[in-house]
Amino acid sequence: MLVDKPAGPTSHDVVAIVRRTMGIRSAGHTGTLDPFATGLLVILLGRATRLARFVSGQPKRYLATARLGFGTTTDDLLGEPLPPGSRDPGAIRLESLAEALGEFVGKGTQRPPAFSARHVDGERSYRLARRGVEVELPESDVTIHEMTLVAQEQDCVTFRVTVSAGTYIRAIARDLGERLGTGAHLTALRREAIGPIEVSRAVPLAALTRDTPVLSPLDVVAHLPVHELDDVGARAVGHGRSVAATDTDGTGAEVADAKGVGTEGAGDADADRERTVALVFEGRLVAVASAREGRLHPSVVLESA
Repeated sequence: MLVDKPAGPTSHDVVAIVRRTMGIRSAGHTGTLDPFATGLLVILLGRATRLARFVSGQPKRYLATARLGFGTTTDDLLGEPLPPGSRDPGAIRLESLAEALGEFVGKGTQRPPAFSARHVDGERSYRLARRGVEVELPESDVTIHEMTLVAQEQDCVTFRVTVSAGTYIRAIARDLGERLGTGAHLTALRREAIGPIEVSRAVPLAALTRDTPVLSPLDVVAHLPVHELDDVGARAVGHGRSVAATDTDGTGAEVADAKGVGTEGAGDADADRERTVALVFEGRLVAVASAREGRLHPSVVLESA
């Protein structure tokens, strides 16, 4: 189910509302949005919750607004203000903003916010930060696929950005302020897409009913290559057995020959596309498999034989 989250509720709150509305016990989202953020939440229901890692690892696109002039303890509008930057935001020209945003594009590292869910010695970083404990989180590898300036109005900058999984938009706003010498923090955030799934297809939370359409599991792994099974293959996969890894695009090429195939992972969309395959029988997603040594080995089975 695709839900357009409003500002206010947590992602967990949205999942709880979906459970109650749909009368289902098993449900989960594929990527947290902060309470003040809005936009796309992909809610997986029933057995489809097993597909979470194949969705959450996809690139995500956001529309974000940062306020220049000072940072905050949380890198967003909910934190305590930090001392103002050394540079007047009014002195920042549009061309300088666009250039600074463009410098983020590509592979790099990012220091996660202290107020984040990262673990430090077995405890969530935000819990330590709330107690006044100074937290130094190690930098993470991230990829900024695209970043463009949308608007500048007084001390606020709106930009659109597509990022790899695990990238903090709050940290981008913070780093933008540091790069410009003004300080900055995130004031608004809207998730527009996860992989090929667009928020335009989502249902506003307030409009959710028991009759709200639910997508098929195949829709949420549309980024994966598809291997069509015959009835013999479907039965084998249903029992957790592997099948021959031949492509169905008419070339006869083996899926397992793709570069990088053989190691499951999440985070890089291209790598996931090479490493995992959707196994389909009669238009239904039966399983997701990893390709190695010329065969497709089921890692998640949705339909048992």
